[in-house]
Amino acid sequence: MHRFYIAPEDWNPDSLVLRGAEAHHGRDVLRLQPGGRVVVFNGRGHEITAEIAKITRQKILLRKMHEARVQPLPCQITLAQAIPKGKNMDLIVQKAVEIGAAEIAPLISERTIVHLEAKEAAQKQAKWQQVAIEAAKQCGQNWLPTVQTPRKLSDFFANAGLQQLRLIGSLQSDAVHLKTVLADYEHDHHARPVSVLMCIGPEGDFTPAELNLVRSNGCRPITLGPIILRVETAAIYCLSVLSYELLAKPSGTQA
Repeated sequence: MHRFYIAPEDWNPDSLVLRGAEAHHGRDVLRLQPGGRVVVFNGRGHEITAEIAKITRQKILLRKMHEARVQPLPCQITLAQAIPKGKNMDLIVQKAVEIGAAEIAPLISERTIVHLEAKEAAQKQAKWQQVAIEAAKQCGQNWLPTVQTPRKLSDFFANAGLQQLRLIGSLQSDAVHLKTVLADYEHDHHARPVSVLMCIGPEGDFTPAELNLVRSNGCRPITLGPIILRVETAAIYCLSVLSYELLAKPSGTQA
């Protein structure tokens, strides 16, 4: 069944309505008809299978059939990603949603090719949030990551909140394997982290001053292997490894 997104502020299980772009997509692109069934979700773990009750020029009215609640993933992963050139940020946002990131923070670093004024930053945020919505619709993810407004590295850390574990993909000689970092954390805390910050630099990596800033904010450098990865590959690699280690249920546990 086709999936549609209804924002949390518009979510009412007893009065489900598709409006705007979602209604246009259902009515004019998919050519949905009354009596058909769709799935709607609110990005906060709620999903409803619904029947189309009525279609007008402005909206699609739905009738709830079955409601389900999906628990959040066991670890909240924030990807702090220096904005790469071209459309690679679109790809990174899409894959971050598919892999299970909880939040995406685009960063403007000294070596970031893209430089944004306040209005442009807001437009980029809106665009990338829509990319996240489309990815969640396609992959069946019912927890929608928040895409933050792009900001400088120092501004990000001033408002980054608290994560139990902070990491940075690094080419530095003292970078260690992620398994080593996780083993150290588990040894010290007798549990796996439930919140992780993963920082990825731009083309050419962060400057020495930025690396010092990141490390002074508690980020441990982890190695991504002997091969130098493209920015988008590094992001997908790190999120995939974190997902495997922290998001999957341990073998033998019950769903």
